[in-house]
Amino acid sequence: MDFLSSIGAKPPLVLGLDPRPQHHPAGIGDIRAYALSLMEALRPYLAAVKPQAAFFEALGAEGYALFLELAREARAMGLPVLFDVKRGDVPSTARAYARAYLEAFPGSAVTASPLLGEDSLQPFFDAAAQSGGMVFVLARTSNPGAREFFELETARGMFWEVLLEKTEAWNRRFGGRVGAVIGATHEEALEAARERFAGWILAPGVGAQGGEARPLARVLYPLSRALMYPGGKVDVAESERAAKALLLRLGFERWMS
Repeated sequence: MDFLSSIGAKPPLVLGLDPRPQHHPAGIGDIRAYALSLMEALRPYLAAVKPQAAFFEALGAEGYALFLELAREARAMGLPVLFDVKRGDVPSTARAYARAYLEAFPGSAVTASPLLGEDSLQPFFDAAAQSGGMVFVLARTSNPGAREFFELETARGMFWEVLLEKTEAWNRRFGGRVGAVIGATHEEALEAARERFAGWILAPGVGAQGGEARPLARVLYPLSRALMYPGGKVDVAESERAAKALLLRLGFERWMS
């Protein structure tokens, strides 16, 4: 499996796996069964699956074991995995993170923070190049507080624009394997990024955060609560309806057959 070639041949929808224990009174076994059913039902409509590490880590050792198990199961279903881990640390630690996700799961992707500089990202870039994976660099996140730092003015434009420029250079250097995270909640930034950045964009924030999905080239839209718990419920059929409705709105009718 190669992440880059896989997503290019699929619709732009990404299933975010963010398990909420309050929806699963039967415990972690129920989370497992539901997540597997959801991935199987939505498989025809997905570019990838995005397990969010924090929600599994909050469930303890069993939760983290499930995090890895669901990644393996997704791959067995032919679904690329985008590990939403937002790692960013000194190079020696980054190398360990790269081994844990990109090398252990060839053809997968990770999210990573660029704030420690290029040497903190280099191990991820190298591992992605060698394993057929990708790295999505946080350039303009979806949360409201992102303005506090990402919109700081610099001599080269706003801080997020500087990050995007660097990400573009990394993407060219590593053959399209470095993407950018730009929140769909910031419409102007997303449109500007699509014009300036040649690579893939991961645009979180559609659904519960109020962002809108629009038909933009090489943009992936991850949905977590809106697909995993549509209407605040555990409902595979409703999740499938929500996925189809979004793809129809984006002009992907051919995936409905």
